[in-house]
Amino acid sequence: MTDVRGKTAVITGAGSGIGRALAYDLARRGAALAISDVDATGLAETAKQLRVIGAKVHEARLDVTDRPAVLRYADEVAAEFGAVHIVINNAGIAFTGDVEKMSFEQIERVIDVDFWGVVNGTKAFLPHLIASGDGHVVNISSLFGLMAVPGQSAYNAAKFAVRGFTEALRQEMLVNGHPVHVTCVHPGGIKTAIARNAGTVDGEDQAALAEVFDRKLAKTSPESAAKTIVRAVIGNRPRSVVGLDAKLLDLLVRVTGPAYQRIVALAVSRTLPKPRATAPAPSVNGKAKATA
Repeated sequence: MTDVRGKTAVITGAGSGIGRALAYDLARRGAALAISDVDATGLAETAKQLRVIGAKVHEARLDVTDRPAVLRYADEVAAEFGAVHIVINNAGIAFTGDVEKMSFEQIERVIDVDFWGVVNGTKAFLPHLIASGDGHVVNISSLFGLMAVPGQSAYNAAKFAVRGFTEALRQEMLVNGHPVHVTCVHPGGIKTAIARNAGTVDGEDQAALAEVFDRKLAKTSPESAAKTIVRAVIGNRPRSVVGLDAKLLDLLVRVTGPAYQRIVALAVSRTLPKPRATAPAPSVNGKAKATA
């Protein structure tokens, strides 16, 4: 795919951030848009702005973890536009917490949205992309799909899984001769609301974590990220690493190998706020009382 003009692009998580910026960028290049998000208010604003610039838009509130709904949505979009050429699985959530403190349910929620949401979108739209004769799957992983960091084990697991799933998919398209290109995207710190909307385990200062992310880590604008991603689509590139921070840290991992883990652990311990102190459990006869 060398031009998106006249193509139909599907974007999940289009109510804000990178998803919204991608929708604007593709619309300005002449693409028709099918956009979705669980945030109906943000989605409506994106759709409104797209129509202002003359884009054809299909909008739908969609939970990417609801597989039957995603399958229905894919058929609806294909029926309305006649063909689907680009699918960008962008929807995602963040969560901070050490493994020992996270519940199974908290881990599962991150995996459901950040990994299974990508699988659901890919599987639902892949037949339509193949049928188009000129398809492209774009799955948004993360810098944290290239390297791990403490406190992000669930997010790391999901984003590493997206990377593996996407790279295998690309090879399958090549082996089977399907007319579908595949790109895995690894953004670094992007100036979006993902940190402010993130969940945390009890005891973590979510506001302080978000402040650190916004002030020290989020260096790339959503608009700049979108331009980089769209260039990767037009260039049919297998991987897109977005932001100077992501490129430098990817290089660090490649150069140092497993030693990067000690480097990152030290850097994180000096940068992130310490967990809030919690009151000790009441004691009975001088022994700590067990709590649920």
